[in-house]
Amino acid sequence: MQMINFRNLAVLAAAALLAAACAYPAGSQDYRGYQVMGEQSVRFGVVDSVRPVRLHAGETGVGTVGGAALGGLAGSTVGGGNGQVAGAIGGAILGGILGSNIEQSANQRPGVEVTVQLDNGQYISVVQEADEAFRPGDRVRVLSGRGSTRVTH
Repeated sequence: MQMINFRNLAVLAAAALLAAACAYPAGSQDYRGYQVMGEQSVRFGVVDSVRPVRLHAGETGVGTVGGAALGGLAGSTVGGGNGQVAGAIGGAILGGILGSNIEQSANQRPGVEVTVQLDNGQYISVVQEADEAFRPGDRVRVLSGRGSTRVTH
C-alpha cells in the first residue's frame, strides 16, 4: 500500500513539472513559432503613459488536483475507521484549495500597460510582460500582426 502512494506521488510531481514547463513568456522579445517569418506592420509613436499590471496565466488544474491528492494522502493517516475517511476528505479539500492558490501565485507575472500616441494622432494601449522599461516621452515602435501587438524601443 505504501509503495502505491509513493508511485502516485511521483506521477503527480512529474505532471506538475510538465505543466510548469509549458508556461510560455509573452514579453516584447519573445515570439511563438507561428510568428516566425510572418509579416508584421510597424507603426511609430511616443509613450503617453505606463501602468504596471499583473499578468495571470490560465490555470491548468494541476495545483488543485495535486494539492487534493497530497492532502487526501496526508489526511488519511489521521485516526482510523471513519476518522480516517473524514481526515482524507478534509485533507483533500484543504489541499485542493491550497494547491489552487499556489498555482495562481506561481503563474502570476509582472506586466505593463503602455499607452502610445501614434504619429497619426491615434492612441492605443498595449499590455505585455514588463521585460522592457518604458517612460512617457519615449519614442517607440508598435509591431502588429498574427493576432498580437507589442511595443519596443
